[in-house]
This record gives sequence, C-alpha cells and structure tokens, in this order.
Amino acid sequence: MSADQPRVLVVEDEPAQREVLAYNLEAEGFAVSRAQNGEEALLLVDEDMPDIIVLDWMMPNLSGIEVCRRLKIRPETRSIPIIMLSARSEEVDKVRGLETGADDYVVKPYSVIELMARVRSQLRRVRPSTVGQRLEYDDIVLDAESHKVTRGPKELKLGPTEFRLLSTFMEKPGRVWSREQLLDRVWGRDIYVDSRTVDVHIGRLRKALTHYGGRDPVRTVRGAGYALG
Repeated sequence: MSADQPRVLVVEDEPAQREVLAYNLEAEGFAVSRAQNGEEALLLVDEDMPDIIVLDWMMPNLSGIEVCRRLKIRPETRSIPIIMLSARSEEVDKVRGLETGADDYVVKPYSVIELMARVRSQLRRVRPSTVGQRLEYDDIVLDAESHKVTRGPKELKLGPTEFRLLSTFMEKPGRVWSREQLLDRVWGRDIYVDSRTVDVHIGRLRKALTHYGGRDPVRTVRGAGYALG
C-alpha cells in the first residue's frame, strides 16, 4: 500500500457486493480494506484509520447506523467521512442516517460511477492533496498536481517525503500529528521506519521552508508531535 493512496474501508456483509465495491475502488486508485460486519469494522478503524468509510446500513448484530453512531461520538474518529449505503429509500430513513452522522446517503441499487464520484467528493474535503488540489497556508502554496511548492515568489525544493509531510500538515493546519500518525500517513503502514526518522525529515522540511527567509511555520508540541501553525 502506497502512503499516497487514499484509504477506504468497505463495510458490507454481502460478499459479492463487498468485492464489487472493493474492485471498483481499487480501480480508481484507492487502497481498500474490507469488513464483513460492524464489529470487524470498528476493529479495523482502530488498527488502521481509514480516510473514508463506505458503510452498509443493514447488517446482522451491529447495524451500520450503530457503527456510524459509535464512530461519530469518538473525537479521534468523528471526522472520518461515512457514506451510508441502504436499500431504504424513504426520506425518513435518509434523514435518520444523516442525523446519526453519515456524511452522505446512497440508495441501493446505485450507480457505481455515481458512488465513486461521491467518494472522491468526500475525499476532497479530508485529503485534498490526493486529488490534485492546490493548498495554501499563509504565503506557502502547494500544488499537488504539478508537485510544486512556493513560498512567496520563490519555488522551494522539497524531496518526496518532505512534500508528503507538508501536504499532510497543509490539509489540516493547526492539527497536532504524533510521530506514529505521520509515519502511517507519510510512509505507509506496510513500511517499517523508526520514529526518529520523522524528526530528521521534519528538520529537512523546516530547512526548505525557511531557505529564503521567513519564520518556521512547523511547530513542535512537546510530548505530542508536530503541527503547522
């Protein structure tokens, strides 16, 4: 799994539906995890935080509505976009799903093309750099499509790791990222890297950002990690 790939968790108890969803998402360039029930979904979220969740409503034991409710009341998971899938087409059901915290609601049977568009739409909100958007913070501009970073009139020279670090920071200015979270987001869970490596690359990023002058925008939060601003 590439660190650049947006991660989608598909929660669906019907194996055929689950695989169709996973196949189409992977074809769109997403890294896909699969859960066959609500309990497994909650475990997978704790093990490997996804960028977005596609969640079936009707599942045995723990329904999609209950999974959504539990995730949205937890501070560490409430910002994960959830697209609810349901055969329930009544307006009252859609309202219930959205009021529980779902960010979007798609009625079965659905168009795969439309569902992929809705996934990308939610992803633009939480990980804009992965869909080629331009990010700005103070006088720093990151163009994800051209892979260029400027500060004021000057173009900065960043290595690929420093570029991914800056993208992560600029997607959520002010958020404090622990070393472990940065390792997961920037390097990827499948690659073993010592947490001290984060400090080395943060140092390189700071050097690049201040190469032509200006304050260092990366803040060290003692005992917690790093943040932009």
